[in-house]
Amino acid sequence: MELKKINKEIITITNNGKTFSDGIGSFMPVTHEFADQIYLRKMIMPKGTYAEGAIHNHLHTWFLLSGKISVNNNGEVITHVAPCYAISQPGDQRQAYAHEDSIFINIHKNPTNTKNIDEIEKEIISLTKEEYEQQNK
Repeated sequence: MELKKINKEIITITNNGKTFSDGIGSFMPVTHEFADQIYLRKMIMPKGTYAEGAIHNHLHTWFLLSGKISVNNNGEVITHVAPCYAISQPGDQRQAYAHEDSIFINIHKNPTNTKNIDEIEKEIISLTKEEYEQQNK
């Protein structure tokens, strides 16, 4: 499979072997919500899709609200059936495959209460190991 960077969070998307490069918004919607010092990122993964995320810089929680996904997190593959949640450690980078239509949510800290997604992403994710190591000195 050829990996394509589509945006900072989702690096590849495939559906039954077909790679989508028209942006994720129409195919795998990502929405953003905010509460006091909290950033919530929701992704809807259609059945048969694969997504590879960026490297997460901080400890945070993620939830699978509906569906069934297999997650490869740094070499360990676990199948999750909704509803469930897990704690993501700094340095985690997940690849997820949706066995069913699934709703996946990440909850991140947002101490400045910014609603600027680019600003938030600079804090919460890295695109390379080198960037992660620099961010987390």
